[in-house]
Amino acid sequence: MQVSMIVNGEEVTREIEGRLLLVHFLRDHLGLTGTHWGCDTSNCGTCVVWLDGEPVKSCTVLAAMAGGHEVRTVEDLEQGGELDPVQRGFMECHGLQCGFCTPGMMMTARALLDRNPDPSEEEIREAISGQICRCTGYATIVRSVKWAAAHEASTPAGGAS
Repeated sequence: MQVSMIVNGEEVTREIEGRLLLVHFLRDHLGLTGTHWGCDTSNCGTCVVWLDGEPVKSCTVLAAMAGGHEVRTVEDLEQGGELDPVQRGFMECHGLQCGFCTPGMMMTARALLDRNPDPSEEEIREAISGQICRCTGYATIVRSVKWAAAHEASTPAGGAS
């Protein structure tokens, strides 16, 4: 079947099998390997992307279901050569160790900050509760998101695109 969607602001059309998951479409058909594939069961959250502005686990969405919709991946956080405050926060506060969960965490954090520019630690922990990090213990991830919130105003694009 043929599927068309907007991915990171560009229209893409590909021939796919109807059973193809969005995570595999992004990685294997579009070469967007920033979206990680961890479990295929929606347990880990490494594959979080945005579908029409809402974070979704792309291992639970068929690529065909994304047809006609907008998808945003971690590759789209950096804009005009400037890292998103979330990306900078993860660097500044060591919000990653192995980096495997990081793209999904960043996409979830960006969505949270777009809805709530000054979240509490509890709100951050709730937002990322559907994602597993096996390395950090989450403290540095929470600090990274807090850092991003505090530095949002100094970003030319305001963080969101």
